[in-house]
Amino acid sequence: MAKAIKKQAMGRGLSALLNNSDITSANDKNADKLVGSILEIDLNLIEVNPFQPRSYFNEESLRELGSSIKELGVIQPITIRKLEGNKFQLVSGERRYRASKLIGNTTIPAYIRLANDQEMLEMALVENIQRKDLDPIEVALTYQRLIDEIDLTQEEMSKRVGKKRSTISNYLRLLKLDPIIQTGMRDGFLSMGHGRALINVENTEDQLSIYEKIIKQKLSVRQTENLVKDLKEEIVVKPKKPVKEAKLPAFVNDGLKTFSNYFGHKIDIKLSGKDKGKISIPFHSEEDFNRLKKLLE
Repeated sequence: MAKAIKKQAMGRGLSALLNNSDITSANDKNADKLVGSILEIDLNLIEVNPFQPRSYFNEESLRELGSSIKELGVIQPITIRKLEGNKFQLVSGERRYRASKLIGNTTIPAYIRLANDQEMLEMALVENIQRKDLDPIEVALTYQRLIDEIDLTQEEMSKRVGKKRSTISNYLRLLKLDPIIQTGMRDGFLSMGHGRALINVENTEDQLSIYEKIIKQKLSVRQTENLVKDLKEEIVVKPKKPVKEAKLPAFVNDGLKTFSNYFGHKIDIKLSGKDKGKISIPFHSEEDFNRLKKLLE
């Protein structure tokens, strides 16, 4: 950024604002002088936002932004919050922050505010939703985080992010899809319209079958909707007969409790013959898996 532009747009630096004293914590009197100001802040004093939901930054896009910053400067200041001592933390604007460091800039214009951890997370998530390059599953996951971690209702979210409640509900329903289909949406193989059509298919195998047809035959959303409609009508006409589970023999029933008590989980046994079958031992985390492994050793 040209110095003339910096001085005109940003005004005084930190030392001028604080009368050359050290920057103090957000609880000190100098914090009041900082909050609400737009200042040129040393990039080395800023740490990235640990609550940032975005984890991937396209290198080519950052280089293009860096070239723009070289020519025109940082047109829109980043937003940071005051930490203890001479430190700040990004609230929004990580692409501008990264691009500025990439081209060798040492300072960046920043708007300063106070925010606690929960407010930081909420601001980061809400800003993330406003981005234009998110895939539907990223948006859905961000909405879910707002519900789980900020304890927002869909009605409250609707007001915060400026979206209809029905829109939010439609995104959240996508998370009910099979993970393979969610990955397909994230990779751009099918659209949100395809996903919304597939939500109406309750059986996972049927979902995946239609998903494969969408990919292979390059089906449109309308074609997918018709395929789902035909499937549901077929199910109504020819309801699937419930599969009767084979009754476990006495010797398996007698030993099942012993297995379950030993491994600390409910053990599942499936028969493949009169006296043959498979024993399934579930685990719920890496620690749980290692615990089971030790038991077997």
